[in-house]
Amino acid sequence: MTKHKYDYGIIGNCAYSALVDSHANVGWLCWPRFDSSFVFGTLLDLEKGGGFSVKPEWDTYTSSQQYIVNTNVLETVFDCEDGKYKVIDFAPRLIKYERFYKPLMLVRKVVPLQGRPRIRVRCNPMGSYGEMKPTPTFGSSHIRYEGLESQLRLTTNIPLTYIHQEQAFVLNEPKYMVLAWGVPLEGPLESTVESMLERTIEYWQGWVRNTAIESFHQEAVIRSSLTLKLMTYQDTGAIIASPTTSLPEYPGSTRNWDFRYCWLRNAYYTLKSLHDLGHFSILKDFAGFVENIALNEDRRFKPLYPIGLDKDPIEKILPLKGYMGERPVRIGNQAHEHVQNDVYGQVLVTLLPFFTDARLMHEGNVTLLTTVKHCLEMIELTLEEPDNGLWEFRGIFQLHCYTALFHWAGSHAARKIARMTKDRKMELYANSLIKRAAEIIEKCYDEKRGVYTQAVGSDHLDASLLQLVNMGYLKPQSTKARTHVKVLEDNLMAEGGLFYRYDHEDDFGPQQSTYLLCAFWYVETLIKLNRTDEAIMIFENLLGHANHLGLFSQDVDEKTGSQWGNFPQTFSHVGLINAAFAISRKLDRPIYM
Repeated sequence: MTKHKYDYGIIGNCAYSALVDSHANVGWLCWPRFDSSFVFGTLLDLEKGGGFSVKPEWDTYTSSQQYIVNTNVLETVFDCEDGKYKVIDFAPRLIKYERFYKPLMLVRKVVPLQGRPRIRVRCNPMGSYGEMKPTPTFGSSHIRYEGLESQLRLTTNIPLTYIHQEQAFVLNEPKYMVLAWGVPLEGPLESTVESMLERTIEYWQGWVRNTAIESFHQEAVIRSSLTLKLMTYQDTGAIIASPTTSLPEYPGSTRNWDFRYCWLRNAYYTLKSLHDLGHFSILKDFAGFVENIALNEDRRFKPLYPIGLDKDPIEKILPLKGYMGERPVRIGNQAHEHVQNDVYGQVLVTLLPFFTDARLMHEGNVTLLTTVKHCLEMIELTLEEPDNGLWEFRGIFQLHCYTALFHWAGSHAARKIARMTKDRKMELYANSLIKRAAEIIEKCYDEKRGVYTQAVGSDHLDASLLQLVNMGYLKPQSTKARTHVKVLEDNLMAEGGLFYRYDHEDDFGPQQSTYLLCAFWYVETLIKLNRTDEAIMIFENLLGHANHLGLFSQDVDEKTGSQWGNFPQTFSHVGLINAAFAISRKLDRPIYM
């Protein structure tokens, strides 16, 4: 079987993101928000998806793609019969008037490199998930696409006739295109684009310079860090799981989900990585997002939220052909109705640095205490309540071990906060919950096999319980920890250190692809067990599952090494960063070596 990799790079500016393939077609762009309808969606339907491409006149060409070093600015280079050229794609992000300037603009610069290449530009935006085609109206140097929720305008120095008729023309000088949603480009085209490009490169490279990284596989960590940054929605502080929807976890699986929302669980892992990387402003923004949830909810937290906290993401199926014909195409996510009680512990662990990290301790932590106490109370209320679990089983309710682990971890975090704030009553309260959570975890222990199972009363194994070691519940050098890991290895591990999430059928049948986050958790576990050489070997094997730009999907097919699932996936890049940090700290190599 052929190895399948997603042929896309991602650009963005923390207001939106877009996927651009190695043929310089914008195959995915949702405006005005991550969870809005696509404007370009060939990723899911070649006909209804429209598209925005800059291709050679003839199909006899080769192309390559790379990021400008330490940025989210993407370059696609074409070598064709009559010459060579490149397309530079970016979403402007820079400092302007002492604020972040992050407009809903897709900027494209086309540069001749050699010969006299003839190119063809096709701009075909769509609305309402492909059901509505806007009407083009021509200005003196722009095309307005009318009929969408807001104005969509393409400003360019390319003859408008060539774009409208999709007519090939000679590229004899740099060409510029600015596609803007809402507010159009103000000012001269060429000099404004050049300034935005220079300052956007400067912004990202400065962001990387201010990133605290270790010595192990720095390039992979930097690319993962830049990718995680693009998953943040700066307006509200939300963090999405992925910018895409309905990319299948495996062909024919029907496991096609919409990941363009903020899962509190995913956000916890993302923020842990970004905190370790030294990027605290994102943590502060997310704390504000959580505070708004706590104030608006009837005490319960949902597993996921829309990035604007404005409406529930009701799940629907769309009449689209799907990625490579894989259906259904879903928008919305029914998991917002689930009971997933690990969220309270994850919020507590996320807020802990505001009370323990001297760099953050003056960031309004007094007001956050209300949220801390609320989460602790909800842990007590839900401690013995079965839930859908982190894998979001749709028809299974259990007292999950992973949920109990985060009750335990969250209560530990609350105890530390209580000690920092000298709240003796909360400290005693947290102590009692730590003990009760541990009792539930121990009810999941299968003494005969020497392993912790997925849930109380269940025989099923679960790779998420590698976290019992990584989070310090099990002492790594104990016989109990080593035996537990050995049983998980024997039953869930695939070739090259890949891991299946669990070993049983769920609502949609058996697992057919491995889950990258679990593999990176396994690398962390190996480090805890002092199996450093194995950890390095598996980590480097996992790097081979990235695409041509170092971007990771959610799932990997064990047999072919193919990428599947939504892309790029926050969890996978978080897992890479945490595993790389664990290895680097174990090796303790100075950065100059």
